[in-house]
Amino acid sequence: MENIRFVLIIAFAMISLMLWQAWQVDYGPKLPIAQIENPAVADVKEDLPTTANAPGQAQSSVQQVANTPLAAASIAAPVVTVKTDVLSLEIDMQGGTIQNLDLLQYPVEKDNTVVNAIRKMVGLPDAEKNRQPVRLFNSSPEKMFIAQSGLIAGSGFAAAPDHHTVYANQASSYVLADGQDSLTVPLTWTDNNGLIITKAFIFKRGSYEITLNQNVKNNSGKDWSGRQYSQLLRVPFSENSGNMLTAGMRAYDGGVVYTDKEKYKKIAFDDMVDDNLDVATQGGWAAMIQHYFASAWIPPAESENHFYTKHLKDERYVIGSYSPPVTVANNTEAQFVSRLFSGPKIQPVMEKVAPGLELTVDYSVLTFIGKPIYWLLNKIHSFTNNWGFAIIGVTFCIKLLMFPLTQASFISMARMRKIQPRLKELQERFADDRPRFNKEMMDMYKKEKVNPLGGCLPILFQIPVFMSLYWVLSETVEFRQAPFLLWIQDMSVMDPFLVLPVIMGITMKIQQGLNPPPIDPVQAKILKMFPLVFTVFFLFFPAGLVLYWVVNNTLSIIQQTYITKKINAQA
Repeated sequence: MENIRFVLIIAFAMISLMLWQAWQVDYGPKLPIAQIENPAVADVKEDLPTTANAPGQAQSSVQQVANTPLAAASIAAPVVTVKTDVLSLEIDMQGGTIQNLDLLQYPVEKDNTVVNAIRKMVGLPDAEKNRQPVRLFNSSPEKMFIAQSGLIAGSGFAAAPDHHTVYANQASSYVLADGQDSLTVPLTWTDNNGLIITKAFIFKRGSYEITLNQNVKNNSGKDWSGRQYSQLLRVPFSENSGNMLTAGMRAYDGGVVYTDKEKYKKIAFDDMVDDNLDVATQGGWAAMIQHYFASAWIPPAESENHFYTKHLKDERYVIGSYSPPVTVANNTEAQFVSRLFSGPKIQPVMEKVAPGLELTVDYSVLTFIGKPIYWLLNKIHSFTNNWGFAIIGVTFCIKLLMFPLTQASFISMARMRKIQPRLKELQERFADDRPRFNKEMMDMYKKEKVNPLGGCLPILFQIPVFMSLYWVLSETVEFRQAPFLLWIQDMSVMDPFLVLPVIMGITMKIQQGLNPPPIDPVQAKILKMFPLVFTVFFLFFPAGLVLYWVVNNTLSIIQQTYITKKINAQA
């Protein structure tokens, strides 16, 4: 009976969550899709950061920068293509903007016969386009997502190239060759006064981290002062493949900033409309995140960086940072450095890139449980090299952890089942005297050492564990398209042939037979329907989560069968 209550509570919580998410997508407030005819010639003043100078100094004039010949270019600038072992992208020579970035090791849809068979079953053609790699940055107006960077000169100093300035480059394409560990893509700009800027992007083998070095060589005959800035520009867009297998897999899309004071903080697009972020912090980073993937500009950790957001016209949104001003004396050089991470949200990788970057893998309010579960899954996976077996291993560990609680619960249920005929006899004897029946029943519980609430503590413990595992499987990119065995080729989506949910329903039915049936015949008939009802619910859960439930039920059946036989033998 306690297990049935637990499943009811879990189902209610999950259904409520999924209904709320679906309502938000279908009926919640929506941001209009940007209508940009030519992003390259958008209002230059609007998308540059407005920097704050030291006390007593005037604010740096964005208008002054924007009206210089540097930023007035409406020329269709050439594009440089770059390809490494994990990334394929374009660098627009107007501003050195990174766009159309593809993650080569992450296809949109896994190429396997199971998916194609299902598509044929529902009358859809073979999904060739979905086998293309995930495109994280995109230059198309309706899916605009790009990484911009540049320099802003201090008030009264010679202008510097921003992300509207056209650079020069010697080659049109760069490829990381076999045996080559790093690749540098240099862009250059020179003004008429002797200011030379070299903007170099550095790529490394196997890395989703791009280092940006902006070198300022000052031969102008006088000092120059300026700042670097880096920002992400995006329109609200949520990828929706229409694949029924991914039902319920919805995650936060929007901005995030990490500061030394507030740490990890989400800044939704609505928040950017209401107010512009304006905060200074040591180190930190700014990001745009989505399901499984993240893009973050990471300025130097040793400097004080100023983070900002902007809501631009045409429903474009900007999040970024700018550095403190740096003065470059005549006939000297200075270098501004920042890093761009753009790739999958693999926590061990992100932990090495920047403090707190792994928090973009959002396990909701249950992060304190989700992270240990993820850690344990990772440890077991290092031995099994299969995420399905890792889930099975975690299930065993959770059962061992909860063994004392479940043991007491199953003993109580076994004793309850043993006295069930006597309870039924009491019910018939005191059918017209409910208070007397309740008193006699409690006396019998006390005499037989039966605790009717014995299953509550295990249930209270299992609910957050189950919910945490749901978020881990939903948010952890390692489970995306991760195969288990046979027909299960993706642990993060529903079982394509619905086998695991059916097995789950069977194990639930077996476990129900081991529990004491309700005395009320109406309740008993309703409970008999539960395995079928919850089998339908579990059809749409991730296969990895259903696998956990199947293994958990199986272990519970074994444990409960042993305890029931032991209690019956004591009669």
